Amino acid sequence: MLARRAVELRPAARGAQPQPPGRATLPRVTTLFDPLELRPSSGQHAGVVARNRIWLAPLTNLQSHPDGTLSDDELGFLAARADGGFGLVETCAAYVSSDGKAWPGELGVHDDAMLPGLRRLAARLREGGARSCVQLFHGGLRATPSVSGLPTISASAVEEADLTLPRAASEDDLARVIGDFARAAARCEAAGFDAVELHGAHGYLLSQFLSTHYNRRDDRWGGSLENRARLLREVLAAVKRAAPSLVVFVRLSPEDFGQAKGLDLDESLQVARWLAEDGLDVLHLSLWRSALKTTKRPEAHTLPLFRDAIGDRARIVSAGAIWTREEAEAQLALGADAVALGRAAIVDPRWPLHAQEGLEPLRPPRTPDELRAASLGAAFVDYMRRWKGFVAD
Repeated sequence: MLARRAVELRPAARGAQPQPPGRATLPRVTTLFDPLELRPSSGQHAGVVARNRIWLAPLTNLQSHPDGTLSDDELGFLAARADGGFGLVETCAAYVSSDGKAWPGELGVHDDAMLPGLRRLAARLREGGARSCVQLFHGGLRATPSVSGLPTISASAVEEADLTLPRAASEDDLARVIGDFARAAARCEAAGFDAVELHGAHGYLLSQFLSTHYNRRDDRWGGSLENRARLLREVLAAVKRAAPSLVVFVRLSPEDFGQAKGLDLDESLQVARWLAEDGLDVLHLSLWRSALKTTKRPEAHTLPLFRDAIGDRARIVSAGAIWTREEAEAQLALGADAVALGRAAIVDPRWPLHAQEGLEPLRPPRTPDELRAASLGAAFVDYMRRWKGFVAD
């Protein structure tokens, strides 16, 4: 009862679940609570199975120590979601290179000094029954020199409002960045995590190379889609070599939204095909508003398009404004294998358990005391004040 009062749950709405077009031809799932095999067992590696299809999305929270090491507040936030029944818990974006750090309080995976905290986190999430994933990140032009103390790099020297003009990454820069992703993945493997995710969405470095807006190069890293996708594909290959026991995710923005610019839906579908051919295990689609159709094809939803593109070669996870069990199950009906919750998981650390009981959290605004009761530290509560209408002071 205490947990219910802390997050102010209410009975979920009843009624027939919407039947999206084409449901009969798509993979069928009984419920959100079925286990999901992320990777089958093989002669080399054990299989990896998540206990359900409800995952914690990677959430910026500003709770790490200034040097990137894990704090008790960040550990507590993630552990509460593992204990609350989430099948897989992702960390926030964790920077792989010192020049890729984009905000204060960001988790680091850039140095062996991070390993004690990473081991502590992986062990605690396992204790809570969740599979664990670290999101590997480089901010590119959205890294912050005032935080990192280093100049920024990107695909090209493209000016962006309120950001320091980056320089175009050199061949040496790109070789280093690829190595940094690989070394970070190896640290995550050594720490005991189950998976890593390459952050190729939201206009950060890997997304900048995919973009026709940010990538204006005329060498082997720019121009054609094949060249613009080269960095992401080489990072994926390097990560798989460096950490062969890990399940590997890639997060993509299928089309322009917010900081993601210069992305085309059909190009994103081709990138997904290439990644699946390259051995990707999980494709994580950041949809922002997952119930909406695509911008380029207003008659089509994103999920069936990507399911048709990659078939069963990789799992698909959908994220974007999912609050209720009905909304989550609608994503599965459209072709997703799992859903990743952001704001709903912030207000209710026990969302999966409560959804099974037919309850759902009341939406924001939430008071600071209510958020602290949901295991947000002071820095995270302050950060959520940037989201209009989220915190009721």
